[in-house]
Amino acid sequence: MTTLIINIKELVQIREAGITKVSGAAMAVLPTVKNAYLILEDNLIADFGSMDNLPKTNADQTIDATGKMILPAWCDSHTHIVYAGNREQEFVDRINGLSYEEIANRGGGILNSAKKLNDATEEEIYMQSKERLEEVMRLGTGAVEIKSGYGLTIEGELKMLRVIKQLAKNYPLAIKATFLGAHAIPAAYKDDRKGYIDILINKMLPEISKDNLAEYVDVFCETGYFTVEETEQIMNAGIQFGLKPKIHVNQFNSIGGVQAGIKYNALSVDHLEVMTTSDIEALKNTDTMPVALPSCSYFLSIPYTPAREMIAAGLPLALATDYNPGSTPSGNMNFVVATACIKMKMTPEEAINAATINGAYAMGLSDTHGSITAGKKANLIITKPIHSYYQLPYAFGSNLIDTVIIEGKVIA
Repeated sequence: MTTLIINIKELVQIREAGITKVSGAAMAVLPTVKNAYLILEDNLIADFGSMDNLPKTNADQTIDATGKMILPAWCDSHTHIVYAGNREQEFVDRINGLSYEEIANRGGGILNSAKKLNDATEEEIYMQSKERLEEVMRLGTGAVEIKSGYGLTIEGELKMLRVIKQLAKNYPLAIKATFLGAHAIPAAYKDDRKGYIDILINKMLPEISKDNLAEYVDVFCETGYFTVEETEQIMNAGIQFGLKPKIHVNQFNSIGGVQAGIKYNALSVDHLEVMTTSDIEALKNTDTMPVALPSCSYFLSIPYTPAREMIAAGLPLALATDYNPGSTPSGNMNFVVATACIKMKMTPEEAINAATINGAYAMGLSDTHGSITAGKKANLIITKPIHSYYQLPYAFGSNLIDTVIIEGKVIA
């Protein structure tokens, strides 16, 4: 089926094939075509250009985008969408003065979500999670990474990963699965850390590998969670089972997690709210993508990733939601882009690059997602009539999306 979209006010994020990410000063450059056309063949982008050069096309359907802009669908490379229940009470506890760490020490946080998940059936978890997934699709997300990590038992982790696999089967957007059994030490292993890590490596990983349930392995490398040494041990074990590392680092403290991720060629290091000069220097000239989660900083009232310092150092940066029940109960990438501009002082061009082409890189989708490129997936956001793409972060409370197309089909 051929779809022709005409009279596009501005076609945003056009790229030649082979560009996988943008870094440093290049992040401020966002290539566009004004007064453009776009041709889709089934689920792929076939051609685009200026209306002045519109070719003769026998289109099955034509969409008139007069006054509207088109950009690639968001690529959200860090989420925990699959979970059970909520943590609304902890939200109120923080308002009343308790810190994230204090709540965790009282049995809240990740361990609270683990109890809820292990008490829920697989069907209940799927039904709750699919509602969240459908919502983010309507908000313009066309590719998403989903982590386990709220099971913290063999059956709980496998249950989560099976739900992720079922979502990937039933929905058109690209879904990448990450094994995050090392999200926290379960209460039952509070005094036997080595025992839990042994289960994770010698029992969970073989089962996950056998059923092909994940592509990535993740660790929460942070004070009070997993040490650098433990993180390296788990990353190495994951690699032995064919899983590539993507790790949580520097959310509250800089303890060497960035360097450990680089050492094991992690695809991404995520959070980065606390960054030292040595952390930034270590990331230079590596293949590891730094990922910022600004809505987590917003929700927890913690520092934001120092985007300006990192971009000035020549680094790339991706943006993601961290959608989860405790620290970021939102999968709205539009809000993430706006918050990056407002709080991290990223330009709209930098933020859009971070949420599209660099987000695709951070989940191994550079060849198929993240830009308007011939041959890539037809995953698109068509805006309502707007003055410029600056309006997307500027009008942060408004829904400026008119239509979402995923795999060539209108889904919202």
